[in-house]
Formats: sequence, C-alpha cells, structure tokens
Amino acid sequence: MKRRYFKNAVLFFAAMFLLFSPPAHAGRIAEREILPNGIILLHSEKKALPMVTVVVAVKAGSIFEPSEKAGLANLTADLLNEGTKRRTAGEISEEIEFVGGTLTASGGYDFITIKLTVLKKDIELGFDLISDIILNPLFSPDEISRRKTMIRNAIIRQNEEPGLVASKAFLKAVYGDHPYGRMIEGTEETLDNITREDLVAFHEKYYAPNNSIMAVVGDINKDELMTLLNRYFKDWRPRGIKTEIPPVPEFNRKRRVIRINRNITQANIILGHPGIKRDSPDYYAVSVMNYILGGGGFASRLMDNIRDDKGLAYDIYSYFFANKYAGSFRVELQTKNRSANTAIDEVLKEMNRIRTEPVSRNELSDAKSYMTGSFPLRLDSNNKMAGFLIATEYYGLGLDYAENYRKFINAVSTQDILEAARKHLDTENYILVVVGDIKKTELRY
Repeated sequence: MKRRYFKNAVLFFAAMFLLFSPPAHAGRIAEREILPNGIILLHSEKKALPMVTVVVAVKAGSIFEPSEKAGLANLTADLLNEGTKRRTAGEISEEIEFVGGTLTASGGYDFITIKLTVLKKDIELGFDLISDIILNPLFSPDEISRRKTMIRNAIIRQNEEPGLVASKAFLKAVYGDHPYGRMIEGTEETLDNITREDLVAFHEKYYAPNNSIMAVVGDINKDELMTLLNRYFKDWRPRGIKTEIPPVPEFNRKRRVIRINRNITQANIILGHPGIKRDSPDYYAVSVMNYILGGGGFASRLMDNIRDDKGLAYDIYSYFFANKYAGSFRVELQTKNRSANTAIDEVLKEMNRIRTEPVSRNELSDAKSYMTGSFPLRLDSNNKMAGFLIATEYYGLGLDYAENYRKFINAVSTQDILEAARKHLDTENYILVVVGDIKKTELRY
C-alpha cells in the first residue's frame, strides 16, 4: 500500500505538471546555433520568472588528464572562481552573493561545467563574472595550495566512508587504468604532482569556445543574449584542439571478489560489471528493464524482495551508468554482516529471474507510466532545463528528445526487456565488492 501511494503521488504531480505546461510538441524546447567562434549555443526563453541560468560545458574532463596527474581537470575547474586577473576570489564571491546569484564550477569525467544563476536585472554582472572566470583565471599559488589541501582532506574523509571505499574499488575493477576507473579528485599522491604550469597549460589547451557548449535558459530574448555574448565573450578565440580518448580496457570476463575488512556492523555491497554506453541501441530497453529490476525504488523487484519481504536491507538500488565512452551496471546495498550471503544470493536470483522470465504486463505498464509521466520533472526549472540541453547536445540526442523520449520508452516490449537482460546482465562473470567485517560475513563467494 505504501509503495503504491508513493508511486501514485509522483505520477499525480507529474500529471499536474503536464496539465499546466505546454506540450513538448508545441515547439522546440530551445534554439541551437553555432557561433562564429565555435560555441554551440542553446537558448530557451522562459518569462515565467525574472531569472536567467547559464551553463557552460567545456570538454575538459578527467578523461583528458594524464594518470600521474589525476585530479588535474577537477582542480582546474575548481580554481576558476578562485581569482582572475581582474578579481580576487573574495571579490568574485562578494559580487555574486550581493545580488543573490550563484556562480559555481565543477569537474567531471567527460566535461566540466560552469553554472550561473542571476535575476534578469543583474544579467550584465552575471555575464561579466562568468566570462571573467572562464577566460581569465589566475591560478594563484596560494589558492592552488588552499584548494589542494581541501581536496586532500575530502579524499581522507572518503577513505573513511565504507560506501565510497566500495565504489572506488568497484570502479577500479571495472575500468582498470582508464580515467573512468578513478575518482575525479585524484589521489593525495597525484595531487602533489600537479603544478601551476600544468593548470595553465590544461586551461590553455582545452578551454576554447570551439570545445564548449553553452545553454542559456530564462527571461532573456535572443537579441539581448547576442548583445551580451558579443560584449563579454568577444575575446574568446577558437583554436585547434587535438584530443585523444584513452581506450577502455577489455573486461576480463570472470568472477572477481574484492573483500575489504572494516570494523563495522553493516556490510557495504556492490555487485556489477561493465554496462552500456549512452549511444547503445539497447539504452531504452535497458532503462525500462532496470526500473523493474532495481531502479524504480519502492516499485522495483529488488526492493520488494530484499527490503519488503526479507528485511535484509533498508535500501537497495540497481543502476546503469551510461557514459559517453563506456558504462557500468551495479547493485548497491547495505546489510548486516551476517546476512551478506543471503542478500547476495537474492540479488543474483532477481537478476536471473529477469533474464529468464518475461516481466508481467502490469510491471511493464507501470514502468512506462512512471518513466514517461515523471519525465517533465527533469525540465521544471531553468537549472534542470539548462543541464538537460547540455546533455542532449553532448550525447547527440537532438532538441526534439523531450518529445521522442516518450516514444522510445513506450516502444519497449516485454521481449525487448528479456533480450536486454540476457545481453546486459551477467550472473556469472561479475565483480563483487564487500566492505565490512569480513570474518563475520563468512562470505561464500
């Protein structure tokens, strides 16, 4: 009853959003243009609120950094708003906070993002600030040292979190030495290898307009936007960029169990293996299949079995992380040390069941209803819309993706799910990571 109420409530609010929002097919959700300097510009004018969000994605993620300097891409992004040739870090912070706006920069595997949100009346200041941190970062030695210290402390804290310890071990086992196999922050050792010269060179090489996507959403029309771009980004010049993506290593198809002993009462478990890339033709069948298996929260089989029926875990989820160049599948849960074997047994049982038996019509119908009905919630704010536009451009999904998504999901059949599960779930050659009191788990695997 509780599970049905939760799902129906989400569907109700999604339906209300659809009722009071224009349908996706009423027009393109954004206009796309490639500017003379190479920026891919995505613009969506929305006048409901006097606010504007700007997101710039630069293809300068950690996949482009050398392994011995892991963390370089993230540190470069981190330092963008920590001082420019015109402003100190304190001045940047004071100026954006004075007008109640936000300006952030963050690293990622494939690309980094710079996000600005301001009121319409402060849009001039916003564009002045975001262009300044992108074009003129100072990379001062003092700020480099300060940020390194903060990141090192965060890494130390991560190493004390059993869930993050398990995740690190899993990523390394799936991707090996590929950048996807490490945390974007790097390690304490690789951070020590990064110099100011490295940061300047990385920024100079990758932070180019013809290597960037800009999404602008909110109360700003095309003429106003072009005036601001011509004023504040006129000095951002294109340049030749040669990028080499490291190949993803072949997965050694055999079972691998990683035991990490910790004096804790709950075993943190990850079971999984390589998955699919974002451009896989099976992406939508896999998405619906995973919703039924473990991605649907209280509506999923894993939650039904392992939490509701057997009380082995408070939470359990399955994920397919479909990155641009590689992907992974994982099931995550925490359970008492002594019940680790039983929980793992049940995870494999559910994986096998969805690989060998067609899902029911009700399961398929509920999954489709939720996935299509909740989709508008991905677009219900300027910030979400801007991130959505960046993703559609980066993955080549097209500006009609919001409309096509429903078609893709609704086209999935029970046979598609069965075939996707057989192809993309492996109950023999998987990676199992257990972080817990290994002696008390009496692990059979």
